[in-house]
Amino acid sequence: MKTLRILTSSAMAAMLCATMVVPADAQLQGGVSKSKSSSGTGIKGYLNTHPKVKGATVGAGVGTAAGALTGLVSGKGVLRGAAIGAGTGAGVGVIRTSKTMKKHPLIKDSATGALTGAGLGWAASKGRGTGKNVAKSAAVGTAVGLGVGLFKKLKD
Repeated sequence: MKTLRILTSSAMAAMLCATMVVPADAQLQGGVSKSKSSSGTGIKGYLNTHPKVKGATVGAGVGTAAGALTGLVSGKGVLRGAAIGAGTGAGVGVIRTSKTMKKHPLIKDSATGALTGAGLGWAASKGRGTGKNVAKSAAVGTAVGLGVGLFKKLKD
């Protein structure tokens, strides 16, 4: 029950943040200005000028949530799953923001799927045969990533 409350409060916070986004064409009032420059100050300016760091940070956040949920569902440990998910998500974020991978979209989607599958497989398995389970999950993730990439290509 406590986990359900935590998940519900997290979902409520995410919805609240999503509704507070200011549209690009909104008129700001009261002496507030909205600049288009990416060289702002503080953490926002740093992340705007370093896209790979931003991708890794966002990926780690998403991976932490996915890994914790996987660890919770599989019964292998929420903290363990969150740690594995954070590392996996950071890797996925770096792959998605790579200039080389932007030139090769099918390989980018396949690598993303492989890393995501391996991370989920690792977070869900513990004990004997872990390496084999992670390899199977990575293979399935690669196939799913390649399928997603091919469907994107068909759409174009």
